[in-house]
Amino acid sequence: MREGPRRFEDHPLRSAVLNEIHARPFHMMEAPRIVLNYAFMTDAGHADAARDRLAALCIRNGLPQPAAHARHHVVDLCGGTLRWESHAEFTTYSWDARGGAGALPAETPFGEAFEAPGPLMVAARLDLVADQRPIAELLSGFDPGSLAVSEVAGGRGLIASDFREDGDGYTRLLVVDRGLEPQEAGPIVQRLLELETYRTLAMLGLPEAQRLHPELRRIEMELVANTGRFRASEGFEANRALLDDLTAQAGDLEAGAAESAFRFGASRAYSEIVRLRLNAMDEQPIAGYSSFTAFLARRMAPAMRTCQTVEGRQQDLSRKLARAAALLRARVDVELSQQNRALLDSMNRRARLQLRLQQTVEGLSVAAISYYIVGLIGYLAKGSSVVGFELDPAHVTAFAVIPVALFVWFLVRRIRSKHNDGHGAD
Repeated sequence: MREGPRRFEDHPLRSAVLNEIHARPFHMMEAPRIVLNYAFMTDAGHADAARDRLAALCIRNGLPQPAAHARHHVVDLCGGTLRWESHAEFTTYSWDARGGAGALPAETPFGEAFEAPGPLMVAARLDLVADQRPIAELLSGFDPGSLAVSEVAGGRGLIASDFREDGDGYTRLLVVDRGLEPQEAGPIVQRLLELETYRTLAMLGLPEAQRLHPELRRIEMELVANTGRFRASEGFEANRALLDDLTAQAGDLEAGAAESAFRFGASRAYSEIVRLRLNAMDEQPIAGYSSFTAFLARRMAPAMRTCQTVEGRQQDLSRKLARAAALLRARVDVELSQQNRALLDSMNRRARLQLRLQQTVEGLSVAAISYYIVGLIGYLAKGSSVVGFELDPAHVTAFAVIPVALFVWFLVRRIRSKHNDGHGAD
């Protein structure tokens, strides 16, 4: 019997990786349709709380709950479809239902009972309508001063927005169906909503850049002043004080760079997503109107360049401060080495003096010890009659001086040699 292929053990992340490509599929849509889209800024704790609140909402309405670690969930609610998605720093809720470009539906999931998971960043309303009226009549409710209009899907669709809030606090987006298929309308709607979300999030880098600008200017001016001090400073204390100032400036700069690194990186990523969404829509400009690409390039590009400029200034200042600190540290090290050399010379002189003193004391100690030992030998000679023979104390003492002195000298040298060996071993 022929055996089938063997099932191998899956990598722990294989399922998550395979399913991620299907996490946010396009949905087919037909006009008329109204979509409400919200994005709330959420950290990890807020994202978990948002999932728990969504689960509670599903329980109350007898709907399927999101999985414990799910990052997206879709349920039918309030006569429409609610889509929840959790991202790295924000959470989105998108609800679409049948409706035209008129008033909002009477019942939506975002009523008084809805608990926002974090601060609101994006609130967009998109209307998908089938209308053949002239463009001017379709756009009567938009601000002509900031209006962007383009054709998509080869002219079978029209997209428009003035990127301003309406009376209900929504940024209005309009998609006009002029022959769109449901599988074409769904991707256009989703890309427009993502475009609005990511272009708003990309702009978060601008306030951060504006906040850092005065601090960077201060550090630049102080660096210029300290560079002048560097040329004129002399002496170890003056150079050390200047090095402390440069180190403090580098600390301030790195603290600001660390705080803004994520924000600037996120703005770059969001701006790239906006570019990709615009390319995917393949819009065609309409005479007399600004296209989405042209409008966003004119408004977003200066903000993104400002973020890039501030980030570049941070990196440039960091390099300059590092070079200045390295040069100053080298000067301080040289001066410290000179001080250490002078200190070692002084210590050598003191060591030589101590050696001479030691040698002098050693000679005196040999003489003193020899004197006492010879004196003891003299006393022994005086008492020799006790053991039965008579010795002349003067002769014995005289003959004992040299041997005793040599023995004591040898003994003192031996003791000092042992002490020196023991010190070297330590």
